[in-house]
Amino acid sequence: MRRGQCLRIGVVSDIHGNIDGLNSALAHMGDVDELLCLGDIVEEYRFSNEVVDMLRVRGARCVLGNHDIGLLGPHGIRARSAEHVDPQLVAWLADQPLSIETVVDGHRVLMTHASPCSPYTQYVIPGSPEMRRIREVEADLVLIGHTHRQTVERVGRPLVVNPGSAGQARDPANGRRLSYAVLDVSAGAIDVTVHDFTAARNGEIDPDRHSMPARSGAGGTT
Repeated sequence: MRRGQCLRIGVVSDIHGNIDGLNSALAHMGDVDELLCLGDIVEEYRFSNEVVDMLRVRGARCVLGNHDIGLLGPHGIRARSAEHVDPQLVAWLADQPLSIETVVDGHRVLMTHASPCSPYTQYVIPGSPEMRRIREVEADLVLIGHTHRQTVERVGRPLVVNPGSAGQARDPANGRRLSYAVLDVSAGAIDVTVHDFTAARNGEIDPDRHSMPARSGAGGTT
């Protein structure tokens, strides 16, 4: 990621092979300097050439989710070997890491699909013990998915952001709408907004219904 300037970063998660949902999220967020994906790119036993290729073409930085790992594992052989599946895209997916640690304009950022704390597979819900454990993570911003629920919550130093799902809407708090996040990052702060949307139908894009904003100051203070 580039440093020394204000960056606009789009964040998606839990696409689950829904190319309409991903395309809608990208259309909503508009131009971004970086695109991040927090895993569950595909369904465990249903590969999506379209979703994987879109992320690859966009140069997205991705981590693997449990559905991705399942498809790439021994039980996913039939799904990833189907006639319609592009093996080069399977190989691209397999090259993605389980987590990414990076620095953006002095902010330490950690990307992972589920909990960033061992055993790394837990759901992180606001107010839960798993959320409180993130207090010990050495990062200013922790980006997670897995729950399909929008979250922007500070836990000690880290600001925890879950953009919700761009592919399978399950969050009752936002009316079960698809969602994504945008980070506006500068050396002084990280501004986070989580946006709701409905997947494209017949080429039309529903407008955002509401958003969940938050601001993180440098060094992890509000």
